[in-house]
Amino acid sequence: MSDIEIGRAKRARRVYAFDDIAVVPSRRTRDPQDVSISWTIDAYTFDIPVLAAPMDSVVSPATAIAIGQLGGLGVLDLEGVWTRYENPESVLAEIRGLDAATATKRMQELYSEPIKPELITARIAEIRASGVPVAGALSPQRTQEHYKTVLDAGVDLFVIRGTTVSAEHVSKSVEPLNLKKFIYELDVPVIVGGAATYTAALHLMRTGAAGVLVGFGGGAASTTRASLGIHAPMATAVADVAGARRDYMDESGGRYVHVIADGGLGTSGDIVKAIAVGADAVMLGSTLARATDAPGAGWHWGAEAHHSELPRGNRVEVGSLAPLREVLFGPSSNADGRVNLMGALRRSMATTGYSDLKEFQRVEVVVAPYSAR
Repeated sequence: MSDIEIGRAKRARRVYAFDDIAVVPSRRTRDPQDVSISWTIDAYTFDIPVLAAPMDSVVSPATAIAIGQLGGLGVLDLEGVWTRYENPESVLAEIRGLDAATATKRMQELYSEPIKPELITARIAEIRASGVPVAGALSPQRTQEHYKTVLDAGVDLFVIRGTTVSAEHVSKSVEPLNLKKFIYELDVPVIVGGAATYTAALHLMRTGAAGVLVGFGGGAASTTRASLGIHAPMATAVADVAGARRDYMDESGGRYVHVIADGGLGTSGDIVKAIAVGADAVMLGSTLARATDAPGAGWHWGAEAHHSELPRGNRVEVGSLAPLREVLFGPSSNADGRVNLMGALRRSMATTGYSDLKEFQRVEVVVAPYSAR
Protein backbone atom coordinates (compact mmCIF):
# COMPACT_ATOMS: atom_id res chain seq x y z
CA MET A 1 0.00 0.00 0.00
CA SER A 2 1.55 3.29 -1.10
CA ASP A 3 2.09 6.13 1.33
CA ILE A 4 0.75 9.64 0.94
CA GLU A 5 3.01 12.61 1.55
CA ILE A 6 1.57 14.83 4.29
CA GLY A 7 4.58 17.12 4.08
CA ARG A 8 8.32 16.81 3.54
CA ALA A 9 8.83 15.35 7.02
CA LYS A 10 5.83 13.04 7.27
CA ARG A 11 4.19 10.34 5.17
CA ALA A 12 0.98 8.49 5.99
CA ARG A 13 -0.72 5.27 4.95
CA ARG A 14 -4.11 5.47 3.22
CA VAL A 15 -6.69 3.62 5.32
CA TYR A 16 -10.42 2.93 4.98
CA ALA A 17 -13.61 3.17 7.00
CA PHE A 18 -16.59 0.91 6.41
CA ASP A 19 -18.23 3.65 4.32
CA ASP A 20 -15.28 3.49 1.92
CA ILE A 21 -15.78 -0.14 0.92
CA ALA A 22 -18.46 -2.51 -0.38
CA VAL A 23 -18.82 -6.26 -0.89
CA VAL A 24 -19.34 -7.75 -4.34
CA PRO A 25 -21.63 -10.64 -5.36
CA SER A 26 -19.99 -13.78 -6.70
CA ARG A 27 -21.19 -16.27 -9.32
CA ARG A 28 -23.43 -18.03 -6.78
CA THR A 29 -26.46 -17.00 -4.70
CA ARG A 30 -28.27 -18.80 -1.87
CA ASP A 31 -31.51 -18.70 0.08
CA PRO A 32 -31.11 -16.60 3.26
CA GLN A 33 -32.60 -19.38 5.40
CA ASP A 34 -29.76 -21.67 4.28
CA VAL A 35 -27.07 -19.34 5.65
CA SER A 36 -25.48 -19.95 9.07
CA ILE A 37 -24.47 -16.91 11.13
CA SER A 38 -23.44 -18.82 14.26
CA TRP A 39 -19.95 -18.57 15.72
CA THR A 40 -17.95 -20.34 18.43
CA ILE A 41 -15.42 -18.99 20.89
CA ASP A 42 -13.72 -21.43 23.24
CA ALA A 43 -16.44 -23.83 24.47
CA TYR A 44 -19.33 -21.47 23.67
CA THR A 45 -21.38 -21.41 20.48
CA PHE A 46 -23.73 -18.51 19.75
CA ASP A 47 -26.51 -18.36 17.18
CA ILE A 48 -25.58 -14.82 16.13
CA PRO A 49 -22.18 -13.08 15.98
CA VAL A 50 -23.22 -10.27 18.31
CA LEU A 51 -21.80 -9.13 21.63
CA ALA A 52 -23.65 -6.29 23.32
CA ALA A 53 -21.12 -3.70 24.46
CA PRO A 54 -20.49 -3.25 28.20
CA MET A 55 -22.12 0.17 28.40
CA ASP A 56 -24.83 1.20 30.85
CA SER A 57 -27.06 2.47 28.06
CA VAL A 58 -26.92 -0.91 26.32
CA VAL A 59 -26.60 -3.75 28.85
CA SER A 60 -28.36 -4.28 32.16
CA PRO A 61 -28.71 -7.71 33.77
CA ALA A 62 -32.16 -7.93 32.17
CA THR A 63 -30.94 -7.05 28.68
CA ALA A 64 -27.92 -9.36 29.06
CA ILE A 65 -30.40 -12.15 29.70
CA ALA A 66 -32.58 -11.10 26.76
CA ILE A 67 -29.63 -10.94 24.37
CA GLY A 68 -28.45 -14.35 25.57
CA GLN A 69 -31.90 -15.82 24.95
CA LEU A 70 -31.84 -14.36 21.44
CA GLY A 71 -28.58 -16.15 20.68
CA GLY A 72 -26.01 -13.43 21.36
CA LEU A 73 -23.84 -12.44 24.32
CA GLY A 74 -24.58 -9.48 26.57
CA VAL A 75 -21.48 -8.12 28.32
CA LEU A 76 -22.22 -6.29 31.57
CA ASP A 77 -20.06 -3.33 32.56
CA LEU A 78 -18.83 -4.32 36.01
CA GLU A 79 -17.81 -0.71 36.67
CA GLY A 80 -21.18 0.75 35.74
CA VAL A 81 -24.22 1.87 37.68
CA TRP A 82 -25.32 -1.74 38.21
CA THR A 83 -22.34 -2.39 40.48
CA ARG A 84 -22.29 1.04 42.12
CA TYR A 85 -25.96 1.35 43.11
CA GLU A 86 -28.35 -1.16 44.63
CA ASN A 87 -31.23 0.45 42.72
CA PRO A 88 -29.73 2.15 39.65
CA GLU A 89 -32.97 2.91 37.80
CA SER A 90 -33.24 6.38 39.33
CA VAL A 91 -29.62 7.08 38.36
CA LEU A 92 -30.28 6.02 34.76
CA ALA A 93 -33.38 8.20 34.68
CA GLU A 94 -31.39 11.18 35.94
CA ILE A 95 -28.68 10.65 33.30
CA ARG A 96 -31.29 10.48 30.57
CA GLY A 97 -32.83 13.75 31.73
CA LEU A 98 -29.66 15.81 32.18
CA ASP A 99 -29.23 19.12 30.41
CA ALA A 100 -26.50 18.91 27.76
CA ALA A 101 -24.51 21.72 29.37
CA THR A 102 -24.21 19.92 32.72
CA ALA A 103 -24.38 16.27 31.65
CA THR A 104 -20.67 15.48 31.75
CA LYS A 105 -20.06 17.03 35.16
CA ARG A 106 -23.08 15.35 36.75
CA MET A 107 -22.18 11.97 35.24
CA GLN A 108 -18.68 12.29 36.70
CA GLU A 109 -20.30 12.80 40.09
CA LEU A 110 -22.70 9.86 39.71
CA TYR A 111 -19.93 7.50 38.61
CA SER A 112 -17.71 8.51 41.53
CA GLU A 113 -19.82 6.23 43.73
CA PRO A 114 -17.59 3.27 44.70
CA ILE A 115 -17.94 -0.12 43.00
CA LYS A 116 -19.35 -2.65 45.46
CA PRO A 117 -18.04 -6.23 45.20
CA GLU A 118 -21.29 -7.64 46.57
CA LEU A 119 -23.18 -6.03 43.69
CA ILE A 120 -20.79 -7.56 41.15
CA THR A 121 -21.63 -10.93 42.68
CA ALA A 122 -25.36 -10.23 42.70
CA ARG A 123 -25.55 -9.03 39.09
CA ILE A 124 -23.58 -11.98 37.75
CA ALA A 125 -25.74 -14.36 39.79
CA GLU A 126 -28.89 -12.79 38.31
CA ILE A 127 -27.69 -13.41 34.76
CA ARG A 128 -26.40 -16.89 35.56
CA ALA A 129 -29.75 -17.91 37.06
CA SER A 130 -31.37 -17.40 33.64
CA GLY A 131 -29.22 -20.11 32.07
CA VAL A 132 -27.46 -17.94 29.46
CA PRO A 133 -23.66 -17.53 29.23
CA VAL A 134 -22.38 -14.79 31.53
CA ALA A 135 -19.87 -12.16 30.43
CA GLY A 136 -18.60 -9.18 32.38
CA ALA A 137 -16.11 -6.45 31.54
CA LEU A 138 -13.54 -4.53 33.54
CA SER A 139 -11.08 -1.89 32.42
CA PRO A 140 -7.36 -2.76 32.64
CA GLN A 141 -7.07 -0.33 35.56
CA ARG A 142 -9.73 -2.16 37.62
CA THR A 143 -8.98 -5.75 36.64
CA GLN A 144 -6.48 -6.50 39.41
CA GLU A 145 -8.84 -5.09 42.03
CA HIS A 146 -12.01 -6.96 41.08
CA TYR A 147 -11.19 -10.00 38.94
CA LYS A 148 -11.31 -12.48 41.84
CA THR A 149 -14.80 -11.33 42.75
CA VAL A 150 -15.84 -11.73 39.11
CA LEU A 151 -14.42 -15.23 38.80
CA ASP A 152 -15.85 -16.39 42.13
CA ALA A 153 -19.28 -15.15 41.02
CA GLY A 154 -19.14 -17.54 38.06
CA VAL A 155 -18.48 -15.51 34.92
CA ASP A 156 -18.13 -17.60 31.73
CA LEU A 157 -16.21 -15.11 29.59
CA PHE A 158 -14.06 -12.31 30.97
CA VAL A 159 -13.69 -9.10 28.96
CA ILE A 160 -10.90 -6.58 29.53
CA ARG A 161 -11.97 -3.52 27.55
CA GLY A 162 -10.52 -0.05 27.29
CA THR A 163 -10.11 2.62 24.64
CA THR A 164 -6.86 0.87 23.89
CA VAL A 165 -5.30 -2.10 25.69
CA SER A 166 -1.62 -2.85 25.37
CA ALA A 167 0.32 -6.01 26.13
CA GLU A 168 3.26 -3.79 27.08
CA HIS A 169 1.94 -0.98 29.27
CA VAL A 170 4.83 0.94 30.83
CA SER A 171 4.41 2.91 34.06
CA LYS A 172 6.82 4.56 36.48
CA SER A 173 4.25 4.82 39.27
CA VAL A 174 2.17 1.62 39.35
CA GLU A 175 2.71 -2.05 38.63
CA PRO A 176 1.00 -2.66 35.27
CA LEU A 177 -1.28 -5.62 34.64
CA ASN A 178 0.78 -8.50 33.24
CA LEU A 179 -1.75 -9.72 30.70
CA LYS A 180 0.10 -12.87 29.71
CA LYS A 181 0.52 -14.05 33.30
CA PHE A 182 -3.01 -12.96 34.19
CA ILE A 183 -4.69 -14.80 31.30
CA TYR A 184 -2.55 -17.90 31.80
CA GLU A 185 -3.71 -18.22 35.40
CA LEU A 186 -7.43 -17.86 34.63
CA ASP A 187 -9.78 -20.76 33.98
CA VAL A 188 -12.09 -18.78 31.69
CA PRO A 189 -11.56 -17.40 28.18
CA VAL A 190 -10.54 -13.74 28.04
CA ILE A 191 -11.48 -11.23 25.36
CA VAL A 192 -9.25 -8.15 25.36
CA GLY A 193 -9.09 -4.83 23.52
CA GLY A 194 -9.28 -2.41 21.93
CA ALA A 195 -6.51 -2.74 19.45
CA ALA A 196 -6.33 -1.11 16.06
CA THR A 197 -3.03 -2.19 14.51
CA TYR A 198 -1.40 -5.40 13.35
CA THR A 199 1.43 -5.17 15.88
CA ALA A 200 -0.73 -4.33 18.89
CA ALA A 201 -3.14 -7.16 18.08
CA LEU A 202 -0.36 -9.69 17.53
CA HIS A 203 1.07 -8.91 20.97
CA LEU A 204 -2.38 -9.29 22.55
CA MET A 205 -2.82 -12.65 20.82
CA ARG A 206 0.49 -13.80 22.27
CA THR A 207 -0.88 -13.20 25.79
CA GLY A 208 -3.29 -16.12 25.31
CA ALA A 209 -6.45 -14.09 24.74
CA ALA A 210 -9.33 -15.99 23.17
CA GLY A 211 -10.51 -12.87 21.32
CA VAL A 212 -9.28 -9.39 20.45
CA LEU A 213 -11.59 -6.37 20.26
CA VAL A 214 -10.78 -4.11 17.31
CA GLY A 215 -11.54 -0.43 17.62
CA PHE A 216 -10.30 2.87 18.92
CA GLY A 217 -12.46 5.93 19.35
CA GLY A 218 -14.88 5.12 16.57
CA GLY A 219 -18.15 4.72 18.45
CA ALA A 220 -21.17 6.99 18.15
CA ALA A 221 -20.64 8.49 21.62
CA SER A 222 -16.86 8.79 21.42
CA THR A 223 -14.91 12.04 21.04
CA THR A 224 -11.47 10.41 21.17
CA ARG A 225 -10.54 11.79 17.76
CA ALA A 226 -11.42 15.33 18.84
CA SER A 227 -9.86 15.15 22.31
CA LEU A 228 -6.77 13.00 21.70
CA GLY A 229 -6.34 13.23 17.93
CA ILE A 230 -6.45 9.43 17.69
CA HIS A 231 -8.68 7.51 15.31
CA ALA A 232 -8.55 4.18 13.48
CA PRO A 233 -10.84 3.76 10.44
CA MET A 234 -12.43 0.41 11.05
CA ALA A 235 -12.24 -1.40 7.70
CA THR A 236 -8.45 -1.17 7.68
CA ALA A 237 -8.16 -1.83 11.42
CA VAL A 238 -10.20 -5.06 11.24
CA ALA A 239 -8.33 -6.25 8.14
CA ASP A 240 -4.97 -5.54 9.82
CA VAL A 241 -5.94 -7.45 12.95
CA ALA A 242 -7.26 -10.32 10.82
CA GLY A 243 -3.81 -10.37 9.23
CA ALA A 244 -2.28 -10.64 12.70
CA ARG A 245 -4.62 -13.57 13.44
CA ARG A 246 -3.44 -15.36 10.28
CA ASP A 247 0.23 -14.85 11.11
CA TYR A 248 -0.28 -15.81 14.75
CA MET A 249 -1.90 -19.07 13.65
CA ASP A 250 1.29 -19.90 11.74
CA GLU A 251 3.48 -18.79 14.64
CA SER A 252 1.53 -20.74 17.29
CA GLY A 253 0.96 -23.92 15.34
CA GLY A 254 -2.72 -23.34 14.63
CA ARG A 255 -4.17 -21.44 17.60
CA TYR A 256 -7.09 -19.33 16.38
CA VAL A 257 -7.84 -16.01 18.10
CA HIS A 258 -11.21 -14.47 17.34
CA VAL A 259 -11.38 -10.96 15.91
CA ILE A 260 -14.31 -8.88 17.19
CA ALA A 261 -15.06 -5.53 15.57
CA ASP A 262 -15.93 -2.93 18.22
CA GLY A 263 -16.87 0.51 16.92
CA GLY A 264 -18.18 2.25 13.82
CA LEU A 265 -21.01 -0.28 13.41
CA GLY A 266 -24.01 1.96 13.00
CA THR A 267 -25.96 -0.10 10.45
CA SER A 268 -26.40 -3.66 9.24
CA GLY A 269 -24.22 -2.79 6.25
CA ASP A 270 -21.35 -1.92 8.61
CA ILE A 271 -21.75 -5.31 10.30
CA VAL A 272 -21.67 -7.04 6.92
CA LYS A 273 -18.48 -5.24 5.94
CA ALA A 274 -16.80 -5.88 9.31
CA ILE A 275 -17.15 -9.63 8.79
CA ALA A 276 -16.19 -9.33 5.12
CA VAL A 277 -12.80 -7.84 6.04
CA GLY A 278 -12.09 -10.47 8.70
CA ALA A 279 -14.17 -10.12 11.88
CA ASP A 280 -15.62 -13.25 13.47
CA ALA A 281 -18.19 -11.25 15.42
CA VAL A 282 -19.16 -7.68 16.28
CA MET A 283 -19.60 -5.80 19.54
CA LEU A 284 -22.53 -3.39 19.25
CA GLY A 285 -23.18 -0.27 21.30
CA SER A 286 -25.34 2.49 19.80
CA THR A 287 -26.92 0.00 17.39
CA LEU A 288 -28.52 -1.86 20.31
CA ALA A 289 -29.04 1.29 22.41
CA ARG A 290 -31.77 2.13 19.90
CA ALA A 291 -33.88 -0.78 21.18
CA THR A 292 -36.97 0.34 23.07
CA ASP A 293 -36.04 -2.03 25.92
CA ALA A 294 -32.41 -0.82 26.21
CA PRO A 295 -31.50 0.73 29.59
CA GLY A 296 -30.63 4.07 27.97
CA ALA A 297 -34.21 4.52 26.71
CA GLY A 298 -33.06 6.35 23.59
CA TRP A 299 -29.82 7.76 25.08
CA HIS A 300 -26.34 6.33 24.76
CA TRP A 301 -23.05 6.85 26.59
CA GLY A 302 -19.89 4.96 27.43
CA ALA A 303 -17.31 5.02 30.21
CA GLU A 304 -15.30 7.67 28.35
CA ALA A 305 -18.17 10.12 28.85
CA HIS A 306 -17.62 10.32 32.60
CA HIS A 307 -13.85 9.93 32.93
CA SER A 308 -12.86 11.83 36.06
CA GLU A 309 -9.99 13.77 34.44
CA LEU A 310 -10.40 13.77 30.65
CA PRO A 311 -13.84 12.84 29.30
CA ARG A 312 -13.60 11.53 25.73
CA GLY A 313 -17.24 10.93 24.96
CA ASN A 314 -20.70 12.38 25.15
CA ARG A 315 -24.14 11.29 26.18
CA VAL A 316 -25.92 11.23 22.82
CA GLU A 317 -29.55 10.80 21.85
CA VAL A 318 -29.92 7.84 19.48
CA GLY A 319 -33.69 7.43 19.71
CA SER A 320 -35.75 4.29 20.22
CA LEU A 321 -36.70 2.29 17.13
CA ALA A 322 -38.05 -1.13 18.04
CA PRO A 323 -37.82 -3.89 20.66
CA LEU A 324 -34.47 -5.66 20.88
CA ARG A 325 -35.81 -8.75 19.12
CA GLU A 326 -36.90 -6.66 16.15
CA VAL A 327 -33.65 -4.68 16.05
CA LEU A 328 -31.86 -8.00 15.66
CA PHE A 329 -34.34 -10.08 13.68
CA GLY A 330 -37.04 -7.77 12.32
CA PRO A 331 -39.39 -7.33 10.73
CA SER A 332 -38.31 -3.82 9.80
CA SER A 333 -40.45 -0.95 8.64
CA ASN A 334 -37.54 1.28 7.60
CA ALA A 335 -34.88 0.91 4.93
CA ASP A 336 -31.86 2.49 6.61
CA GLY A 337 -30.17 -0.63 7.99
CA ARG A 338 -30.92 0.01 11.66
CA VAL A 339 -33.51 -2.74 12.23
CA ASN A 340 -33.32 -6.48 11.38
CA LEU A 341 -29.54 -6.49 11.60
CA MET A 342 -29.21 -10.26 11.43
CA GLY A 343 -31.74 -10.58 8.62
CA ALA A 344 -29.63 -8.15 6.61
CA LEU A 345 -26.45 -10.10 7.37
CA ARG A 346 -28.09 -13.34 6.21
CA ARG A 347 -29.38 -11.74 3.04
CA SER A 348 -26.05 -10.16 2.19
CA MET A 349 -24.28 -13.48 2.66
CA ALA A 350 -26.92 -15.24 0.57
CA THR A 351 -26.79 -12.61 -2.18
CA THR A 352 -23.02 -12.94 -2.44
CA GLY A 353 -23.15 -16.74 -2.31
CA TYR A 354 -21.63 -17.64 1.07
CA SER A 355 -23.02 -20.18 3.53
CA ASP A 356 -21.26 -19.29 6.80
CA LEU A 357 -19.22 -16.54 8.42
CA LYS A 358 -15.82 -18.11 7.81
CA GLU A 359 -16.60 -18.42 4.09
CA PHE A 360 -17.91 -14.87 3.98
CA GLN A 361 -14.55 -13.53 5.16
CA ARG A 362 -13.32 -14.45 1.65
CA VAL A 363 -15.89 -12.28 -0.17
CA GLU A 364 -14.54 -9.80 -2.71
CA VAL A 365 -14.36 -6.25 -1.41
CA VAL A 366 -13.96 -3.06 -3.44
CA VAL A 367 -13.09 0.50 -2.51
CA ALA A 368 -16.26 2.45 -3.21
CA PRO A 369 -16.57 5.63 -1.09
CA TYR A 370 -20.16 6.53 -0.35
CA SER A 371 -21.05 9.87 1.21
CA ALA A 372 -24.66 9.13 2.23
CA ARG A 373 -26.29 6.20 3.92
